[in-house]
Formats: sequence, C-alpha cells, structure tokens
Amino acid sequence: MQERRSAPADLALVAVLVAAGAWLSNTWGGRPGDLSAVWISGGILCAWLLLRPSASWVAYCVVGGIADIAGQWAAGTALSVAIALSLCQGIEVVGVAYFIRREIPNIRDPRHWIHLGGVATVSTLLACAVSGLLVAALAHHVMKADFGVAFATWYGAHVLGMVIVGTATLVLHVEGVRALAPRGRRTRFAVSMGLIASVGLAVFTHPYPVLFLTYPPLLLGAFRHRFSGVAIGVTLLAVIGIALTTTGHGPLAGISTSHPAVGIVLLQLYLAGGCLLTIPVVLAMAERDRLTARVRDSEQRYRLLADFSGDLVVRLNQSGERTYVSPSAREMLGWSPEEMLGSRWHLMHPDDREGQRRAMKEVVASGLPQTHRFRIRHRDGQYVWVEVVMRSVPGDDPSVPVDLILSGRDISKRVAAERALEKSRLELERLSLVDALTGVANRRQLERRLALAIARLDRGSGAIALFFLDLDHFKEVNDTHGHAAGDGVIRCFADRLQAVANEEKGLAVRLGGDEFVILLDGNITAAAVEEVARRILASVDAPMYFGGISLMLTTSIGIAFAQSPVEEDDLLATADEALYKAKQQGRNRFHLTMVRASRPQQSAPNVSA
Repeated sequence: MQERRSAPADLALVAVLVAAGAWLSNTWGGRPGDLSAVWISGGILCAWLLLRPSASWVAYCVVGGIADIAGQWAAGTALSVAIALSLCQGIEVVGVAYFIRREIPNIRDPRHWIHLGGVATVSTLLACAVSGLLVAALAHHVMKADFGVAFATWYGAHVLGMVIVGTATLVLHVEGVRALAPRGRRTRFAVSMGLIASVGLAVFTHPYPVLFLTYPPLLLGAFRHRFSGVAIGVTLLAVIGIALTTTGHGPLAGISTSHPAVGIVLLQLYLAGGCLLTIPVVLAMAERDRLTARVRDSEQRYRLLADFSGDLVVRLNQSGERTYVSPSAREMLGWSPEEMLGSRWHLMHPDDREGQRRAMKEVVASGLPQTHRFRIRHRDGQYVWVEVVMRSVPGDDPSVPVDLILSGRDISKRVAAERALEKSRLELERLSLVDALTGVANRRQLERRLALAIARLDRGSGAIALFFLDLDHFKEVNDTHGHAAGDGVIRCFADRLQAVANEEKGLAVRLGGDEFVILLDGNITAAAVEEVARRILASVDAPMYFGGISLMLTTSIGIAFAQSPVEEDDLLATADEALYKAKQQGRNRFHLTMVRASRPQQSAPNVSA
C-alpha cells in the first residue's frame, strides 16, 4: 500500500475532524456528559490510522486524543471526564487498527474486502467491549451510574461509530469524494441519497414506529452504489435520526424523554439493523464484482492473445465442431474464422482424419495434452501442414462433455525441410554404399551382403559363390590411351558385370582400380556358377568403344564356392587365390575352388506345433 508520511497539514486535518466529531457527538447527547447514539471521533481516527504508516500512529493518536478532549470540553463535558473518556476511546481505536493492520496490511486491495469485513467486525466488537467495560466501571464507581446502562450506551455508540463513520471515512479516503458518484452516475447517486433522506425524514417525523420503511431505499442505495451508498445512506439516517429524536420528533422521542438510555439503545439498534442489512450485501457484491472483473479480464486477455497470436487457436466440442476460430486462420489458411466454424472435416486431408479423431478421443479420455500433425486444405486448394497442441477444457459440471482447445502453427516449411533432409540422408547413405565412378556397390555394401549370406549359410540355407575379377593387361590401356580411356573401360566393364549380376540376382562390387567382385548366394550349384563365369567372359570379350577407338579386353575370374559354414576371411582368401591361379593358367578364363567348412554348422531350432 502506498502510504503517505505524517505531515503537519495531515495532522491538523485529523485534529479538526476528530474535535468536530467529539463536539457533535456530545451535542447530540442532549446534556453535557451524556452519550450520543453514534460516537463519531473514534471512527474518524481509526480510519486515519489504517491509511497511515504504523510508525506515525503515535503522533496521530496524541493529536487525535487532544482534539477529542478539546471537542468534548467545548461541548460542555467536564475536563476530567473528557480525558477519561478519550483514554478509553484511544484503547479502542488502537486495538481495532492494530488487529486489522496485522491481518490485512493492504486494505485498499479489493481482494481482501471480504476478509476485511470479518476482521473489522470482530475487532470492533471486542475493542469496544473492552473500552465499554472500562467506561462503565469508571461511571459506576465515580458517578454512581448504572453499570449495565453505561456499558450498553457506550458500546452501542462506539460500535456504530466505528461501523458507520469509520466505513464512510475509509471510503472517502480510498475512493475520493468524486469517486462516490462518478461522472454519469451523479444524478442517480443524488436521487438514491435523496430518497433515503426523504424516507428517513418521513419516518422520524411520524409518531408511529415505521422506521423499517427506511431499509428498502437504503438497500437500493447499497445495490446501486456499493460502499458509497451504504456509507452515505447510513450516515444520513444517523444524522436525521439523532437530530430529530433529540429535538423531540419521531417515534423514539417520547421514549428518549422518559427513558434516555432506552431511547439511545433503540436508535442504536435501528442504525445497527441498517448496517447489518447492507454491509454484508455490499461485501458480497464487491466480491462478485471483483470475480466478474477478474473473469472478464481473463477472457479479454485470452481473446487478445488468441486474436493477435500468429498461431491458430481453435475451440472444438467433442463432436469436432469448431465453436471458435482465431483470426489468424485467414493468414494461415486463407479461410475467414466464420467460414471455419462448425464441422468442416472435409478440409482435413483424408489420410489424417482418422488419426485426428483418435487423438481427440485420447485427450478427452486422459485429460493430458497431445501434439499432433495433420494437413488442412488451404483456400487455394493446396494442403498446409499444421502442428497442434490439443488440451481438454473441463467445465464446472462433470456431466457436460469437455471441449478441446487446439493451438496450431504452420509447419509446412519445416516438413519440407525434414523431407529434404531425409532425402539427403538416404542419398548420402546410398552414396556411401556405391562406387562413385561406376555406380555399382562398393566394399562397404559387399561386407553387409556377405555377412548376411554367411549367416544364412550357417543356418544350412543355400550356398555362396564369390567371384574375384580384374581386367587382363589393364595397365597398358592407361599407358597407351590415358586415364580417361581407362576410366571409360572401368565403367563399361562394371556395366557388363552389373548386367550379369542382375540376371542372377547377385551383387556387383568394385573394390578399386580394375578389381571387381560378384556375390551370388541362395540355391545355386557349382555348375550354375561356372555357367555364370562363362557368360561374364563372353560379355567382356565384346569390343569396347571410346572416342572412335575400339578396345578388345579380357578378364580373369577366381571363384570361391561354399556350401557349408565358412569364415568370411577364408572365403575372400580362397577367391583371391583362385584368381591368381586363373592368371597363371593363361588369363581370360576362370578358376573355381570349393571352400571347405571352417566351423561347424548351426543346427536349426526345433519347432513343434
């Protein structure tokens, strides 16, 4: 709470108000030393303390106490009695202010007003009871007054003073004089207060006890103007009631003449009834207004965020009907929000509809948010990828189905980038398995396929034939025609090997230079492998043409053939040795070597029905 420091002007103002209140309270008592129906100065001083720093309370209490004594003395009260009454009132004021400040440091905050009403009521009743007991004891022992009557009149007057005058002072302090009747409502405020005053004058000048007739206009003022209506309305009734009763008018005048204490108590009960009728209502309405304003502010903030967010915000019921679509739909999808309301499942890509329905059901069932991707058709016909976070919105009634809130954004560029990245990854993976010059498989791919073939052989499935090949006298091609011609020969050689390998569902591999491998596996025989070797020799024996040059080349082939479990190194070594033998035998030929089992065959698992 923003509080002001104690200043001479502020102290002077509170001194004038407290002195005037004490003088008026004594004057309304009828005789010097008598008590009024409402004690004004205590409520003024207590409200002043609550709106000032605690460190300045001593100064305000001293000034307020002196002013209260001065006001009572000016009204004709004996100085000793005025001092005693002021001290008792000081205990009461400090007690109320202390307990309220301790429980509610910031009384200006509307969120605390319900709690403030309860704390203020309890502390006022207790503090006034303490001060009333002190005054009653003093009056009984010094002035021989009746203890009960003295306590009742003091207690009622000071409770009402705290409630009526203290509340009015707080309202004036917090809201200001102009805030009591803001522009546009001043006429209504004046009419409401005029109605209360008119009815009050009527009932207090009428001899019949119809004081209750003032309560309906007072309640109307409370409904229309909240604390301002209550504070000013009850104050008007208090002024009218005290002024007319003390001057012999109204239904309480006769009682006040014959039994002054009884008349004062009845007047206090009447005013207390007005407070009990209106203040709880006003506190409840203030809490309702605060909650309504909070909900309205939340809705406005939500609407502001939804309307100006770049993300698409949609509210759906469980049947999938859109009940709200944010304006960003126009920029993202080309549709106006109104065009997207209702059930528009046809805008979603057919392949995504079932997944979206299933995700919605899961969110409703679990209450947990989910992130989902799907495609929505743009107004121009293309589909836009969106990523949405779906959350359930439970209502107050568990029997009512919950709605869903979807917050989504356009991720078309991200999806395109992810697809391009995946395509690049696949291309890189493919390139890592092929030879850059010829496009056939490389050594890495050979290792993978050979490992799989050996694993199948271990399980007793098929056979393996590994061909090692190179071009006979290839070095002379590079030396005579250059490396460009040599690369052309390598590519042509690879194409012819690839063609034969494809026919046999095998794998053609370039190890480097003019060294190649063909891997065949499955249900093959040694005779079939030899036939493949002859076809390779025939395909290579055909002329190769490069830039008008015709070259005749041959190849030598070494073949390792295995029908039982074998180690990879043994298979490679056998094929290499077979190639060496083919070259020794005059080149342009093949040599096949059977590979003996180098490890026991794994038995197939027993499978029983």
